[in-house]
Amino acid sequence: MSETPSQSPTRARIETAVPYVGFVVLLNAGFSHSPDLDWFWSLLVGGVLVLRDFTQRAWGHGCLALMALAAVLSYVLGSPEVALASAVAFSISETTDWLVFTITRRPFADRVLLSTVASAPIDTAVFLHLAELLGWGLFFIGTGSKMAAGLGIWAFLRWSRPTAPAEPRSGG
Repeated sequence: MSETPSQSPTRARIETAVPYVGFVVLLNAGFSHSPDLDWFWSLLVGGVLVLRDFTQRAWGHGCLALMALAAVLSYVLGSPEVALASAVAFSISETTDWLVFTITRRPFADRVLLSTVASAPIDTAVFLHLAELLGWGLFFIGTGSKMAAGLGIWAFLRWSRPTAPAEPRSGG
């Protein structure tokens, strides 16, 4: 049986890596160069953790290298302070997200939701603290947007495939 282009592992990897790395860099550059829009960047950041789950699905443990690439590009294209805050926050929260996603033996949709719930407050608090932006308003906007993105993707996946079986653990 031949693969269709949408089933190609290489295509799936590109279709997840480019948006994930690009979105991380866009947000970090936004926080760096347009701090007056911190509330806006905090709203958009919700998609990053969910994009990472899709990236891990295609890349396995190789998604950790993409996290590092996004951190390096953020350092080059944004401010070093924001890039450092982002890299540290991502190192902590994305590792939490990755661990929950990897060890949870649940359907993909549930793994997306559980890993987002575990990592969203950690990511938000660490980033805002290190970027010297910590305040309840941005914390709730950032955490809420991540939770909303996770919940939205979870609902979409559950309704589109209500009987999806549990997936095996992600390999590297």
